[in-house]
Amino acid sequence: MTASGERANGNRASTVLGRRLGGELLALRVAAGKTQQQAADALSATATKVVKMERGWVPMRDPDIKALCQFYAVDDAKVVGRMLELAKTDRDRRKVKGWWNDTPAPATQVEYIAMEDGALRVRQWQMALIPGLLQTPEYIRAMCVADMSWDDIDRIEDVVTARAKRQERLYGEVPLRIHAVIWEAALRQLMGGPGVMSGQLAHLCHLAELPNVQIQVLPFRVGAHPCVGGPFNILSFAEDEAVDVVHMDNPRSTIWIEHAQESAVYATLFDRAARASLSPYDSLRFIDSISKGLNE
Repeated sequence: MTASGERANGNRASTVLGRRLGGELLALRVAAGKTQQQAADALSATATKVVKMERGWVPMRDPDIKALCQFYAVDDAKVVGRMLELAKTDRDRRKVKGWWNDTPAPATQVEYIAMEDGALRVRQWQMALIPGLLQTPEYIRAMCVADMSWDDIDRIEDVVTARAKRQERLYGEVPLRIHAVIWEAALRQLMGGPGVMSGQLAHLCHLAELPNVQIQVLPFRVGAHPCVGGPFNILSFAEDEAVDVVHMDNPRSTIWIEHAQESAVYATLFDRAARASLSPYDSLRFIDSISKGLNE
């Protein structure tokens, strides 16, 4: 797990793939019984460099990876080759300057947007809010106004524009696949009032007609469910070396879960919540009934 407080170091920022590669190097060092200083000596570098590498703070050079693997007695060509490929993918991603770099959002949220832009599929469990990719402009504005932390209220429109840009991923030749499981509370919370929510619920029904969008509702009547701990997103990628990544965000911290076994736990939780939810067809009927109730 990585909290937001560990995310930056000077002008360097960690990436999901970089942290995974760093974690593998750390595991190899520990298994070999070597210290960070010994690893640094093998590279003719400082221990600080090894720390930055193991935490994913810097892009990694192929000669450094080969030298460390040799020092840790890793002689499996496939293992070394996979790490080199992972490092290359990470370096290539770091070079990309996407539109999200100018987004008026915290650095951790910008990192999530960058990862979302490269994902093929997103599974979202949401308890209190409509998922961002499914929000209407009016809903976004109401949510931002309720936040009450803006120094410049005009920046809210920048947020609306940025979210609309994210939502473009739902369309096109290779659209982002999204499976959203939403707790009933998020549908009944009158964000912006009845008019805004009525439009938002109608928008959900419209988006659900897209072949790449699946929406399910977990109703109150289910009672206890496996995802009471809080909302989370699971991002899936095309690269074989990029395992599913779990993202959790709250006002105090951002957590990324990037290891196969740990992310699989959340995938199981999501699947259980989806099975406990209404079917996609019944979910849309349920959403429509709430919307009609707002207009009565």
